Amino acid sequence: MSKLKYPTPITEVPLFHQGKVRDMYDMGDAFLMVASDRLSAFDVVLPTPIPGKGKILNQLSVFWFGQLGMKNHVITANVDEYPEILKKHADYLRGRSMLVKKAKRHDVECIARGYIVGSGWKDYQNSGKICGHTLAQGLKLCSKLEPALYTPSTKPDVGHDENISFEETIQIVGQKNAERLRDLTLDVYTKARDFAATQGIILADTKFEFGDIDGETVLIDEVLTPDSSRYWPADKYQEGKNQESFDKQFIRDWLETLTWDKTYPGPEIPSDIVNKTLEKYIEIYVRLTGKKPEL
Repeated sequence: MSKLKYPTPITEVPLFHQGKVRDMYDMGDAFLMVASDRLSAFDVVLPTPIPGKGKILNQLSVFWFGQLGMKNHVITANVDEYPEILKKHADYLRGRSMLVKKAKRHDVECIARGYIVGSGWKDYQNSGKICGHTLAQGLKLCSKLEPALYTPSTKPDVGHDENISFEETIQIVGQKNAERLRDLTLDVYTKARDFAATQGIILADTKFEFGDIDGETVLIDEVLTPDSSRYWPADKYQEGKNQESFDKQFIRDWLETLTWDKTYPGPEIPSDIVNKTLEKYIEIYVRLTGKKPEL
């Protein structure tokens, strides 16, 4: 059973794992996955929650799981179909949770980069490479990468993720699985990128997690949320500068203006920044799905 780090109203079933944002409960033959309103930036959970954020993340994951048409771990996100023991928490769970199948997780964070930004831009400036991929000279900040790059990282239970090479991925999961994860990551990213483009959105990069269920590799955890992806408005894209974003880059940018050493506990977030952050999450949900989230 996981050690409780953050308060949770659910005590009837054992807490299996509590991450920076999600709480996982062991339902026996399934997990209950709950998206909290906690906000993590620079691997630190900030002391101020973003009310409703967890619901948007969960509902956007549900949307994408359906949109992608790839096998995944979702059983149901309908609270009315949950086990009786969870009924008293229906109001809390509605919109922010799903029941999922148990999977054997691959301990690799699968990242697809379609544009050169973030840590990739820093790597490129220093070495002309991103995670071992040698790139053309003269690329600018936020230049498009064609084809998109697969840049895996470690998936530690504590501490920071670290970029690794494809060869190191093979050492962790084996040759066959490494190739499968790479191909699936780029395939799913391409499908999502192309759909987002029809909605006037650039999906700059994203990260996936995969696991095995009955010998088949499936998508698990969250998928294509503003916490795991960079989304930009296509009509405002301009190569060579940082982009306006619909994701938590807004919070990162605000944090970068502070004298904070990026260690726990992190600064309190003022109400105007909380509200603007929530507006960003709501806007990307509406732009992608065509409807408002249930908050």
